[in-house]
Amino acid sequence: MKEGREDPEALLPLPVAAFQILLALAGGERHGYGIMQEAAQSSGGKVNLGPGTLYRTIRRLLADGLIEESTERPAPDLDDERRNYYRLTPFGLRVARAEAQRLAELVRMAQSRQLLPQPGIATFEGGI
Repeated sequence: MKEGREDPEALLPLPVAAFQILLALAGGERHGYGIMQEAAQSSGGKVNLGPGTLYRTIRRLLADGLIEESTERPAPDLDDERRNYYRLTPFGLRVARAEAQRLAELVRMAQSRQLLPQPGIATFEGGI
């Protein structure tokens, strides 16, 4: 894939695992285990990426040009040389933003149909 020639919308919707990895990497470079920890923590434990799912998805994100392996490493005494570190590419950031926008639109539609409370309203009426 040539950088900047792909339409981010063409890759949407993203699988949950792919979006979680992009979200984790939006906070900075991470190794695989760090991505798993970030996904679990940021989702309140609702998303647990197993090693198989994680590395299969990472391979796909690498092939699609959404992430790349980082050549920068922490100090040797703080690192395990077996770890691979990953970061978002500019295209990956565009895809992550497009997916976030797509999800935000779905939330707005759910709110307009009273499936979710409107922002700033603690509860909503109209039970099911």
